[in-house]
Amino acid sequence: MDTQNTIDRKGLSVKDLVTTGIFSALMLVFTMAGGMFFAANPILTFYMPMGCALLCGPVYLLLVAKVHKRWSITVLGVIVGFFFFVTGMHWSMALGNAGMGIIADITAGFGNYKNKKLNALSYMLFMLSNTFTYLIFFIDRDKWISAMLKKGTDASYIETMSSSATPWMPVLIVGGTLLVAAFSAWVGGKMLKKQFEKAGLV
Repeated sequence: MDTQNTIDRKGLSVKDLVTTGIFSALMLVFTMAGGMFFAANPILTFYMPMGCALLCGPVYLLLVAKVHKRWSITVLGVIVGFFFFVTGMHWSMALGNAGMGIIADITAGFGNYKNKKLNALSYMLFMLSNTFTYLIFFIDRDKWISAMLKKGTDASYIETMSSSATPWMPVLIVGGTLLVAAFSAWVGGKMLKKQFEKAGLV
């Protein structure tokens, strides 16, 4: 066991980085697939973090199972955050993914990336990264709107979004994202046990 723990604590190899890069791309695909429908609609956009959290659990848990080393989740967060930054999202999306990537990495690391409950919690925390832009919207709406207008977001989209926002939404966004992420992690855990392990993917 000690030998295994020592191996797991080694730095990421080139193979690990390639694997992390591949799974980061898959995370982006499933994030977009789950969240695009909501993000495109100024009324439904507040539910985007929940849509993103719905599909990514199996991918995330498979990445953790394959690499199970420190920094892989952090790298995932940086890659996803950079993608959001260069595609014109609010800066808090990039900061959220990078920051929550570190926190999620530490959380999974407490169980040496092998504890199912901690890995699931790690995923739930990581998916909170997509709530940051909406939390900033409610904390400082004027600055958020100004930043998004400078990035080219349509004024009518922001106007509709702002008029449909209600004070209780931050609680719904965070709570709903955690619940959906927990469900996705549960599904991912079942798939990891029944399908991925049998197929030799982990």
